[in-house]
Amino acid sequence: MIFDFAFFLFAGTVITGAIWLLDSLLWAKARKNNPYEYSNHPELNTRSSREPVIVEYAKSFFPVLLIVFLLRGFLVEPFRIPSGSMIPSLYIGDFILVNKFAYGVRLPVLGSKVVEINNPQRGDVVVFRYPRDPSVDYIKRVIGLPGDHIANYNNVLYVNDRPVTRAFVDKYQGPGEDNVAEEYLEDLDGVKHNVLLIPERPGINAEYIVPDGHYFMMGDNRDNSNDSRYWGVVPDKYLVGKAFMIWMNLSDWNVQWRRIGNFIN
Repeated sequence: MIFDFAFFLFAGTVITGAIWLLDSLLWAKARKNNPYEYSNHPELNTRSSREPVIVEYAKSFFPVLLIVFLLRGFLVEPFRIPSGSMIPSLYIGDFILVNKFAYGVRLPVLGSKVVEINNPQRGDVVVFRYPRDPSVDYIKRVIGLPGDHIANYNNVLYVNDRPVTRAFVDKYQGPGEDNVAEEYLEDLDGVKHNVLLIPERPGINAEYIVPDGHYFMMGDNRDNSNDSRYWGVVPDKYLVGKAFMIWMNLSDWNVQWRRIGNFIN
């Protein structure tokens, strides 16, 4: 079990709900039996006749925690982009929304899939648990599906022995890089998105076969991304959901309004 925010949110929901339930079944009855409960002299009321502070807090927080837990666990979860591995698609400081049921309904905290819906498609931007440390969330683009043959030679990406189509755009001028990167428009099975390459860096020359039930992930900032080329494929059980929208951007405490509401390609 992973002791992350989802776990503590679940624990808080269970604890506050249990306190409320116990109070309803046991403690409230005991208070009502207190002889001073309905006294016309409030100053005679004892401590046992009053609702404990912990019960008041539990009744206040339980509905909020339950709603947040259900929304975050089954529908939509927010994430913040901490690194530049997905530039130019996602910037450091982007706050994104992730569709939790895009690839099936999973039990919160446990992550077990209980309902099959869809599988990731090539080109999807996906949040997943880092295979080497499942307590850490990563975000990358799906390059290889189960059974695919992926190759990377001289900064050219091949999927099933065919080079991925890309067209030069310009020298990259956005934030997060030192203006030596080149920007390309890449087409992965009809999913068009921009990627960055640094000409001076040769990259990794290697080939991979994606096993069943696994996915090959790469960052759009190809020469500055710690991805499947270095640590291997991602098992289906570690998928969190599909990223679909930027709802806020906060870089150096400045809001970039033009990024808010943009959908993720």
